[in-house]
Amino acid sequence: MTSSEQYKRQIMNDLASGNTESLDAAPATTQSYENFDDFAQRSSHDERRQLFGQSLHPDKIPTSQMEPELQKAIAQIKPNERDDVARAFFKHLKQRGLDDRHLEQQLGLSTHNPNRMSADDVSKLASFAYHSHPDIFPSVKYPLIIR
Repeated sequence: MTSSEQYKRQIMNDLASGNTESLDAAPATTQSYENFDDFAQRSSHDERRQLFGQSLHPDKIPTSQMEPELQKAIAQIKPNERDDVARAFFKHLKQRGLDDRHLEQQLGLSTHNPNRMSADDVSKLASFAYHSHPDIFPSVKYPLIIR
């Protein structure tokens, strides 16, 4: 198991058990979760964003390992959830002046419509955001990406 996989597994285990002691200045959560899926389903968007934003550091995961992990994770997302992830990326990139049609051409996406995007399209979009705008990740639904 690579160090990034161990790091990811430890974060998931800590979050699933409600352990936030290792997170810098994060308020302790009073709710306990049975596993990561339980955490992903019952926690609020703000809680997930805060906990992941403080605990997950993409800079600790080499690009060579992050891209395949993103592809694997996004391929496992249900299509109706995958379009939510694509929509969130487009929303944040648009706030930075990046048009969805321009991104479609630049990244070689099959479409700019999140409802019709394939897992490969969403992976390309996530990879672009990871490399060019890594601060967007805390704003996107982490549990949908990191499974």
